Amino acid sequence: MFFKCNKLSTKSEEIVLILIFVFVIPYLWIVMNPKKDIIRNMSTYKLNKQIFILAGQSNMAGQGGVSYSYWDGIVPPDCQSNEDILRVNVDLHWEIAKEPLNYGVDCLRNCGIGPGMAFANAILNKDPNFGVIGLVPCSVSGKGIRYWSRGNIPYDQLVKKVNFSLKDGGQLRGLLWFHGESDTRTKFDATRYKPKFQKFIQNLRTDLNFPHLPLLMVILHIPSPWFKGKFVDIVRQAQIDVELPNAVKVDANGLPLNPDGIHLTTAAQIRLANMLAEAFLSSNFTVPTKTEYHMI
Repeated sequence: MFFKCNKLSTKSEEIVLILIFVFVIPYLWIVMNPKKDIIRNMSTYKLNKQIFILAGQSNMAGQGGVSYSYWDGIVPPDCQSNEDILRVNVDLHWEIAKEPLNYGVDCLRNCGIGPGMAFANAILNKDPNFGVIGLVPCSVSGKGIRYWSRGNIPYDQLVKKVNFSLKDGGQLRGLLWFHGESDTRTKFDATRYKPKFQKFIQNLRTDLNFPHLPLLMVILHIPSPWFKGKFVDIVRQAQIDVELPNAVKVDANGLPLNPDGIHLTTAAQIRLANMLAEAFLSSNFTVPTKTEYHMI
């Protein structure tokens, strides 16, 4: 059977057809678009987001629930998405944050649960008036502290993403840092961790024009005996001895580990996230001397 399209008989029918093309079809496209988590409302872009940088190695990226390079897909209630928690994705767009938070930044199939989502949820649970949280995931697995310097990809990408996160409005609230595993493998790297890390923070505060950027630093845990890093104690002590203003430290030692002996379990990441949230909310960070709102 062949259906022939008859000419529209009335002006009202023409108007209805125009309205369908103008409003209904674009709406259906947005609903069916697989990238619907991207924030398209410009008023949402300009909210005074409370921005946190997430940087470090694979434990900050998240390996909770990962076994043999595959994530089990389990998202605990503490890590569930929330419309008041956004993230900057690899294409430099704001989107609703969800696990695995570091997906696409450094790893694809083997990203799992890290502390970021649970940290943001814990902040909002403890302070419902905190505001919209913007997360900037920048972790890169396997890169020692020497890679977090000017001219190296991890550092330069971090600065680029943070600058993007601020350009439409926001307040930079802190850097969450969980790092050090790679530097435990040689004494040469381990003994140089402290000065290199302090230089990284000094450069970052300068390049972001934020000399009092709050730092929440995770002290590296002691891994299982079969982990190949022989100089964990040196790196741990270096982190403990770091002397920087506007910094607090949270010790991850004793938290449950995956069978690989180095990466935190999902439950451990949630526990760490709550420790970080408590440390942030209870710390008297230096009040910035400049306005931290970056509005167009």
